Amino acid sequence: MSKSNVLKDKVAVIIGAAGNNNMGQVIARYMVDAGAQVLVAGRHAEELRRFAGAINGSWSLCDITDQQQINELFAVALERYGKVDIAVNATGWGLLKPFLETTEDELNRMQDLQFKGPFMFLQAAVNAMRSGGSIIQISSATASIMFENHAAYMGTKAGIDHVVRCVANEFGERGIRANSISPGLTDTPMTAEASKVPGLFDAFIKGYPLGRIGTSEDIAAAAVWLASDACFMTGQNLQVNGGLTLRANPLQSEINAAVERAAHS
Repeated sequence: MSKSNVLKDKVAVIIGAAGNNNMGQVIARYMVDAGAQVLVAGRHAEELRRFAGAINGSWSLCDITDQQQINELFAVALERYGKVDIAVNATGWGLLKPFLETTEDELNRMQDLQFKGPFMFLQAAVNAMRSGGSIIQISSATASIMFENHAAYMGTKAGIDHVVRCVANEFGERGIRANSISPGLTDTPMTAEASKVPGLFDAFIKGYPLGRIGTSEDIAAAAVWLASDACFMTGQNLQVNGGLTLRANPLQSEINAAVERAAHS
């Protein structure tokens, strides 16, 4: 990515950036390249320290399921930088589990990580944004279209998308924009093992009018635009997934068949 100044003098807080080269880190790098000062957060101190040093940013430990830690994260940002202009939640847990086999413990964990935690993150971001700003929630195409064995994930993503719209509606008069971005299947460290399975990614590609699986860079470029002053948009869910929601994810039977064909080709 070429450097620009579209985020010059802006301060960004990005949670979910404690995994090497994960989506949160790619978004952070893009925002730094666009001129922002960035505070990255997550649950793994060693990786956060390494990454923050690499981008000349700062870091703070934060578990998004803990309200006190979320509030402390934004307090740290205000203490270090004096303001917060951008807040990005890139956390998530890709639970794949049949509907009837999903346990109460898994539902509680999913709710805490993908609904309750993001809800509290939105609250803290609004409180920290004293002169307007941009809040960005990383959602999923599956909040709008179907994918088998993914109900708890899909339901919590769809729920927090609606809360994002509530924030946009209520706090727009304060100059706060709130939007979400919905990737489809994305080539990230989280999907690295799946990408090695012959035929698996190929089963998805036919659902993408633009003909390829998405990347973290696609999402990061959209996030930079949403965070910039050029963005006159709020309460929206950007489908940054190559047109996937025009079609559909493959059925599990189609995925299995594609993998089987690849294994015998």
